[in-house]
This record gives sequence, structure tokens and C-alpha cells, in this order.
Amino acid sequence: MSGIWRALRRRLLTPSHHETKLSTRGFHVKSPEARENLETVGATFLDGYAIAVEAADQDEAHRRLERIPVRYRGFAYEGAAMGLAMLDGLPLPGRGRVAEFLSGHGAPHSYMVHVGVGWAMARLPRFRWASVAPADPLLRWLALDGYGFHQAYFRTARYVHEHHRESGFPWPGDETRHYAGHAVDQGIGRALWFIGGTDPAVVADLVDGYQTDRHADLWAGVGLATCYAGGATEAELDVLLDRAGEHRPQFVQGVAFAATARVESGLLTAHSETAVRLLCGLTPEQAAAVCEQTRPRPAVDEALTAYETWRRRIADRITSGTPGARA
Repeated sequence: MSGIWRALRRRLLTPSHHETKLSTRGFHVKSPEARENLETVGATFLDGYAIAVEAADQDEAHRRLERIPVRYRGFAYEGAAMGLAMLDGLPLPGRGRVAEFLSGHGAPHSYMVHVGVGWAMARLPRFRWASVAPADPLLRWLALDGYGFHQAYFRTARYVHEHHRESGFPWPGDETRHYAGHAVDQGIGRALWFIGGTDPAVVADLVDGYQTDRHADLWAGVGLATCYAGGATEAELDVLLDRAGEHRPQFVQGVAFAATARVESGLLTAHSETAVRLLCGLTPEQAAAVCEQTRPRPAVDEALTAYETWRRRIADRITSGTPGARA
């Protein structure tokens, strides 16, 4: 494929950076620093998307992605995964780009890659979802997390202010169509961290506006974004932990997922280390070890999906069973 065609493909398929501005989205602005952080996350995501769509091959994409600063590089890999999934899902030559990414350069970023696939799902017709659905029986649920984030981020009125609830669509491993909505809500919770501008009071109030049976999943998403994207002071982290209330186990489970994503990719940051220490009473490496030790093997769906079983094990270990964990 010629460089001219790849450049055109990038231009045609890549959303505008303007779409990630807080002013464009109407999101809360806590401070200039918080705005800069969140807008850099969005811009870097789109940079990763554009790199994947335009690169001649995944080796070239990898070289360019690795030049991005550590704090934001994971978001670039997430965006790259969305770009590759879009190419897989559209009627274009070639298939299997995401699978190749997961078996190669994207492997250390597997959490973020699966989330990025969900972004593509939100922009593809549902009859094309089968062409991009990840195979991993555990991490494939993160694609629905990514889908939920996208919907809350770009369709905020419907998914956040009107509290629209996704239910009833098929997903591998969810033949009863019972769990998919929970995974989507976890992604909506992550988006609330952005929509609330990393302001703990605003974010917690947004969660409280939903039906109470959705709070646990929403708080898990808030925990993941709090640790991975950052933007909260130590005092604000304490406020979040207090506001999570009875959903602290789910909140810290999300923190542990974020820690694992950063540890496995070698992209640890000071803000992530602080969040894990204050919220979980652990180092990021210890939190990642909890996620690894509790991972179901084999991943068999029973009364609960294996993914939900895993999440509950993590929450239990951190809040009550792991030495040094914060209760």
C-alpha cells in the first residue's frame, strides 16, 4: 500500500483532536493542570490511532508509539488498538491486525489494547463486532469497558445525564445476556473521571446519580481511571475512598487493574504509585501480583462469568486478605 493512500486513510478515519477538548465535550474543569492532563490523554489516544492507521506495518507503528512519553504512552497503544480494530471491522483488505498486535508489540499493553477494541466497536455496526471481538475469555470483557467509555464520553447526555443502560446485546461468554451491561458500566465509570474533570466531589456526585445497583461497577471504573490517568492529590484520593463507601472493594479492584496495566507495560508513574499505595495499601507490583494470583485458570464461566469471579477475588484479597492492604 502506498504512503499516499495510508496518509489519506489516516485523514479519512482519524477523529479530530478538537473532539477531545473539555470545552468541546462540556466536561467539568477542575483546574488548568487537570484540563491539560485530560486533553493530553485524549490527544495522545488519537495520535496512537492515527499512527496505527497510517503505518506501513506494525513494526513502524511500534517505533513511533515508543517515542511517546511514558505517562501517556499506554493511551497511545489504546488508540492504536482502536485504529487496527477499525481496519479489521471495515470492508478493507486484510484481517487479523488486532490479533497480530496482541501477539507482538501490543502484548505488554494487553489491557489497553482490549479497551481500544471497544472504542472501535462503538463506531462499527454491530453485525461487524464478530470480526473484532477479542478471543481472550477474560480480557475480552475489557472491550465492553472500552465501548462504555466511548459512549459516555461522546454521548454524555444520554449515557451520563439520562443514565441510559445498555442491556440485551450478545457477547461471547454471555449467552444469557446478563453480564455485558455490567462491563459497559465499568467503562462508563472510567469516563466519569474525565467528565468530572478529576474532581472527586463532582465524579462521586455523578456516580450517585445512577441507580444504586449500578454503583459498584461505576466505582470500579472510577478506580481504574483514578490510578491510570491520574489527576488527584493525596487529599482527593482520600475523598474518593470515603465517597466510594460500601463500594470500596470494587473501587480498589479498579485501582489494581490500572496498576497491573502499568506494571506489565513498564509504564509506571509517580501518580499511579501514590494511588495504589494510598488506596490499596500496596505497591503497584504487589497489586499486579494479586491480579495474577487470583486469575482463574482455566477461565470457565459458571454462575458468574470468570471475569466477574476474578474481579471479586481481587477485591476480597486487597480489602481483607492481603498483608498490608487497606481495609
